Amino acid sequence: MPIWNEKFETMSRAELEQEQLERLQQTLGRVYRRVSYYHDLFNKLGFDPLEVTSREDLRKIPFTTKETLRIAYPYDMFAVPLREVVRMQSTYGTTGQPLIVGYTHNDIDHWSELTARVLAAGGVTKDDIIQISFPYGLFTGGLGFHYGAELIGASVIPCSDIAIENQITIMRDYRATVLCCAPTFAAMLLEILDEKSVTPAELALSKALFGAESWNESFRTEIEEQLDLSVTDNYGLTEVMGPGVSYECEEKKGLHVSEDYFIPEIIDPDSGEILPEGEKGELVLTTITKEGYPLIRYRTGDITSLITEPCSCGRSFIRMTRVFGRIDDMIILNGQNMFPTQFEQILTDVVGKTPNYQLVVDRKENIDQLEIQIEVSQDIFDDEVKTLNRIERDVVREVKEKLDFIPRVTLVEPRSIVRRMKQSRVIDLRKPE
Repeated sequence: MPIWNEKFETMSRAELEQEQLERLQQTLGRVYRRVSYYHDLFNKLGFDPLEVTSREDLRKIPFTTKETLRIAYPYDMFAVPLREVVRMQSTYGTTGQPLIVGYTHNDIDHWSELTARVLAAGGVTKDDIIQISFPYGLFTGGLGFHYGAELIGASVIPCSDIAIENQITIMRDYRATVLCCAPTFAAMLLEILDEKSVTPAELALSKALFGAESWNESFRTEIEEQLDLSVTDNYGLTEVMGPGVSYECEEKKGLHVSEDYFIPEIIDPDSGEILPEGEKGELVLTTITKEGYPLIRYRTGDITSLITEPCSCGRSFIRMTRVFGRIDDMIILNGQNMFPTQFEQILTDVVGKTPNYQLVVDRKENIDQLEIQIEVSQDIFDDEVKTLNRIERDVVREVKEKLDFIPRVTLVEPRSIVRRMKQSRVIDLRKPE
């Protein structure tokens, strides 16, 4: 597949690190002059942006957290006057107060470049018809991919959050070749296509790009086989830009981080110490081109690891593994740390496909308890009681063996668990201490 911007995506590490340093120096100078939080922080530390001579100097600066951004709400983290802000967008607000992010004209141009890279790496060209099923509006997903698609020259169908039944009609009639959506949408799409007896042969889809949620390799295989297309992953978050931070190429062996725009680090979520290559921890990002809303060492809350080994696609950027989970989503059961993705992988292994599920946590007599609710859909289960009983037993056994915890498994009616993008899989009924 062609590389959208070979000059930057394949530059040597020495050239890339020099580019990063120059952009970092400019960004640190900008935030010191224009963002009161960083101005006061640097003065308190005795940190002079003009004396930065390497990326290692970043480690002298404390992390920026979501709480920092909430305190600065709405505009105190902006680095330009409001008259220079041409777009405001917001985080989805799944955990606490949404955050406002501002973009200048240059920020929008950079965002278009970044999402064009994502789409090109996924095989999208100017000859494609792209159906974007991410919400538009304050959420960054829809508009972000829209910009990139138009920069590439592809035709865009901005479906946003139109009812999925109508989207299927559009997909078929408009002959969409690419689908941009969340994994939740793709799972629902499979169900509705089956109900309406619409086969992949009736559609023109050849590629899909997922984002906004965690998903596993088994789900990729399921979608690719049932829809007869290729699926690639990408990662982004509103605070640092939106979609476009990192992306899979055709090798599908990690997500290339656009290091000419972002400097990544992996830290221990508890101690804050920087972890060696390959170790799993919290992703920290520093923006080095943002004008409207630059962030220094921002703790994303996402768990991943970095890969420095060169990719055979020719891109020189560091890769990150698919996000394992979020610090916010971590479940602590009787002192053990667990993530929904661990349960999802177990369910996928036992059932053979990824079912719609929900984790309900409660505490009785000072002991944490977990109920795993699994939807019984026709494409996954049959009506035989012995099959359902076997699945319940197998899930309990696998969770006990792999996570050292004994759950209660409940099979529930189809469509009884609400599907919503970025919806938490965990319902915690425990009262705070």
